[in-house]
Amino acid sequence: MSLDKLSALYIPALEAEMQALLAEDAPAFTPYYGMLRYHMGWADETFAPARVDAGKRIRPLLCLLVTQASGGDWQQALPAAVAIEFSHNFSLIHDDIQDASPLRRGRPTVWKLWGVPQALNIGDALFTLAHLEVKKLTERGVRPEVALEVLEVLDRNCLELTKGQYLDLSFERRERVSVEEYMAMIAAKTAALAAASTQIGALVAGAPAGCVAHYRAFGYALGLAFQIQDDILGIWGDEHVTGKSVSTDIQTRKKSLPVVYGLERSEALRAMYATGPLTDAAAVAQVVRELEAVSARAYAEEQVRAYSDAAIQHLKAAEPQGEAAEALLELTHRLVGRLR
Repeated sequence: MSLDKLSALYIPALEAEMQALLAEDAPAFTPYYGMLRYHMGWADETFAPARVDAGKRIRPLLCLLVTQASGGDWQQALPAAVAIEFSHNFSLIHDDIQDASPLRRGRPTVWKLWGVPQALNIGDALFTLAHLEVKKLTERGVRPEVALEVLEVLDRNCLELTKGQYLDLSFERRERVSVEEYMAMIAAKTAALAAASTQIGALVAGAPAGCVAHYRAFGYALGLAFQIQDDILGIWGDEHVTGKSVSTDIQTRKKSLPVVYGLERSEALRAMYATGPLTDAAAVAQVVRELEAVSARAYAEEQVRAYSDAAIQHLKAAEPQGEAAEALLELTHRLVGRLR
């Protein structure tokens, strides 16, 4: 399969590039780099080398695939891919602090182990390293004006991210959130980075403006479909496949798309969320039944199909070439057709 073949080529090169940037440069900074490596999945809590789940590197993979599919050299785009992954991870560290999340991917979060001040600093470090990496594009033969455009795309994404995070945080204090508000939040917080990743890949390859626009639209629609599919799996997924309890999203009263849709349409559901606790299995099951009664799952699945179709249409319009084109289509199907 093209995706597995190219991932096996790209991901080790990406990991090596990132690890080289986080190598200790003086004994005094051993804990500093240790915290960075810990978050990225290369070290344990004592800073000893380890290999743990740190995510699938989907966003940098999108960037590299688009570069190759557009006729460019994927190795030339590696600094951009690193910048994308570091930007994503700085936001995760800050997000964990703001949400007071004790765990990420089954391990204690950076702030939980070393405190909020150090976690903020480590997140800032990744943000800064991302910007420094973009400048290295010129060392790979990318024209300075293109590197500058890549930097602007990355910065605009970071601004969108803060807007999305503002909405997400504000939702926690509100009983009612509209579907439109929710979609605006995931567009800024999730879809924007996927769009930036595909746009940057096309820019580095020197693709025509029309193709760049289609690649960006492809990433944007894919990001929306991916997040909504994740929302569905958070309630109706197979725990053995997703690795996450299907009760968690309801117990924590997470305002995912099915829940927001259901709350708009069900007085009974609004009463459940406004009054009693949702911690026991019976309460969770009652919420799920009410969501299904108002077709919340069907609505969310319809949105996944619509955005997936839009993503594929834009991908085809961009006219990708070769194995990378096949891999992009395969990745799209995997992301939005994940096992339940």
